[in-house]
Order: sequence, then C-alpha cells, then structure tokens
Amino acid sequence: MAKTRSHYVCQSCGASHLKWGGKCDACGEWNSLAEEITEAAPPKSMGGKKGRVLAFEPLSVEHAPPARMATGIGELDRVLGGGLVGGSSVLVGGDPGIGKSTLLLQAAAKVAASGLPAAYISGEESADQIRLRASRLGLSQAPLGIAAAASVRDILASLEDSPPALVIVDSVQTMYVDALDSAPGTVAQVRAASHELIRFAKKRGSAVILVGHVTKDGQIAGPRVMEHMVDCVLYFEGERSQMFRILRAVKNRYGATDEIGVFEMTGSGLAEVANPSSLFLPERDRPVSGSAIFAGLEGTRPVLVEIQALVTPSPMATPRRAVIGWDAGRLAMLLAVLEARAGFRLSDQEIYVNVAGGLRLSEPAADLAVIAALLSAAKDCPLPAGAVFFGEVSLSGEVRPTGSHDARLREAEKLGFTRAYTPTRHKARQPEKTDLSLGITPVAHVEEMLTLAV
Repeated sequence: MAKTRSHYVCQSCGASHLKWGGKCDACGEWNSLAEEITEAAPPKSMGGKKGRVLAFEPLSVEHAPPARMATGIGELDRVLGGGLVGGSSVLVGGDPGIGKSTLLLQAAAKVAASGLPAAYISGEESADQIRLRASRLGLSQAPLGIAAAASVRDILASLEDSPPALVIVDSVQTMYVDALDSAPGTVAQVRAASHELIRFAKKRGSAVILVGHVTKDGQIAGPRVMEHMVDCVLYFEGERSQMFRILRAVKNRYGATDEIGVFEMTGSGLAEVANPSSLFLPERDRPVSGSAIFAGLEGTRPVLVEIQALVTPSPMATPRRAVIGWDAGRLAMLLAVLEARAGFRLSDQEIYVNVAGGLRLSEPAADLAVIAALLSAAKDCPLPAGAVFFGEVSLSGEVRPTGSHDARLREAEKLGFTRAYTPTRHKARQPEKTDLSLGITPVAHVEEMLTLAV
C-alpha cells in the first residue's frame, strides 16, 4: 500500500511547506497555508529502461497555419487572433459579475447554431439557472449541450466518446479531481483539474475555455503555472458602474498579445462595439480646459481616448495626486520633468488625472497627451480644437518617437480630427508624402507645449 505524505501548500503562490506556519516564506501571505495529503509514489530508476528516441524535424519545413473556428462574436475572434484553434486551451479571468459567463454562453450558443457541437459545463450554476440566463439572452433555441458538474472524471467520461468542437468549463476553481484529498479551489486541485482538461483538449482536438476567478489584486486565483499551461490568457476588464467591457489578451500562442475587444453591456447580453474610439471620445458643444485626446494603440487596434486633468490649489502641505486608468508613478515623473526641464511648477497644486470611459492605459506614448491636459487645466484654457496628441517624454524633456505612427494618424483622421502633435522625429512624414490630410505639428521638447494653452 502506498504511503501518504502530508504537506502544506500556500493558496496564494503554490509554495509547499513541510510544516504549518502563519506566514508563507515564499510570498509573505498570512494564513494562506492549507494541508494537502498525497500518496507518495515509489521511486523509479531511469537506468533500467531506455526512453523513446525523438525524431527531430528541420525548422524550415512548410506547414499550413492552424484552422480557426469562428465564435460568431467578432470582437472575441479578434482577441483570439482570428478564432479558436482546435486542441487549444483558453483561460478567461475577470472580476465577479463582469460578464464572463454571459459572453462565453453567447459564444457557445453561436458555435452550436453554426452546426458545430458545443458543450457548456458549469460548476457554479444548475442546469435550470443556465437555461434561465439563456432565456434572458434570447438563446433558448440554440442546440447547445449544458451540464452542471464538478467532477473532472465525470466530465471527461461524458466527453470522451463524442468530443465537442468547443467545451466551456465555468469555472476551473469549482472543479475537483477525486484522486486528490483536498477541497476544490486549492492549488493542487486547480493545477490537477487544469492539467486533465488541457490534456483532453490536446488529445481529442477540442477547444477548451476555462473560466478563472480572480483575487483581490486582479490576478487569476490559483497557481501561476496554470497560466503557463494554457495557450491563451484573456482578462475581462471594466467597472460595474460602466456599461463598457474590455476583453484583453495578455498571452496568445496563436495571435497578438495586448489585443483588445470592446463590448457594451445591454439588457440582452454583451454587444460588440465596432468603433471603440467613438465611446471614449467626449460629446460636447464647446471645448473645456483639462481635456486632451490621446491617439493610442491597443494591440493592433488604434483607439482614441480622452485624458482629463484637474489642477487646483491645495490647502495641505502635501498636495494630493490621484490617477484613474494610468500609472501614478509616471504622472509623478512627468510633473518632475515639467518643473525641472520646462520651469512649469505644479508642486503646490492638487492634481487629478482620469482616463475617460474606464479604459486603462499602459502606453508610454500617452505622456504627451497627459502633459497637454495638465497644462490646459493649470492655465484654465482649452487646447486647440480637433487636435490629438501622442509621444513618449524622456527625463531630459525630449519627446521620443512611438510605434504605429501612421495607424494612429489614420484613426484620428477617420474620426474628423484636423491636427496631430507628434514626436519631432516623424517630421519627415508630412501629409504631402502620404494620403493623410490632417496637419502634423512635430514636438521636440516639452517646453514647446507651454504655448499650446494660452
């Protein structure tokens, strides 16, 4: 009989400990160690039997690209790189109530309606609850197979004989492998359940989508190795108070990373947004101070978004700095650059910066737009009408070039903008040398921005 071995696993980082402790030595989390009992397998020697000899292939062999299976939702297909690939595994994470289950139920119903078999398995809802949600979304007539189960053994036994083209498991934290003596949701169970479902996808050629819960820090709960095991990791972002949702790819073996899809939450489910720039741009009759339009890039998609700034005198010794949708550390750097390189002092002012529409920006190219919004707010004077801004600002105050210059300008021109303030190294690309009609104002240093809002 095999011996059992007891050890304690951190539920935050997955580190294993021989003894229980109040604090995990690996990640520093408190009260995160849980006991897990496993069977110790007898050691096997590798000297008695030779392994199988691998047949190496040359890198230059031509092969056809993997076939794609369209989900019927254009924004989801865009983020996936053109659709689902047979035998692939996708992990979708997001805050509770953000719309993960709604989106995947819509995708599964559209795949089933196209004639491909699809299965939706939930460990959180009963079959009647799934039907009720499908009825609310207008999907009751879709030929979709649904089941409420949590045992991985039962799920694989049900799918083995006739594997569907698409399998959705909602969620992986509710699944359990009966060979392990631990509760569902623990690190060992999540790792084992994910491994079995991914192995099924590779063996039978089905596309498997796993729904993952997230922690309070916004990371997918469970061991980090789960994100390494899957082929694609998607995060569903958005605020509950906002009706817009953003699906972002942070890992994709079959497409571009940092690609986004934009959805709008409606009474009948999630609706695609074909032109996201129109959502994030202001609709006002007259210009206001502290507002700058940034020509950004999310993956391969150019997106125009409004950056808002508010500057007001502070009664406190340490003025407040508040940032929503952008990096607070980068704002502090830009304020220091403005004071040291351009002589524009804001250290005694309270500063608030917001990215409109709930979008989160990570591009350094937003530096020039943020500086333009700050200067406009500090001088209480609107920026030139019909202008967009993009460019990275260095510590010396120089405006550095950014990628996808033409794609940003084309998106701005399509939406009716007439002028773009860009890094000076793109000065050679004037409109007369391209088919662009909007004017380009090159900016070499942040000092040149001081004359914009006057």
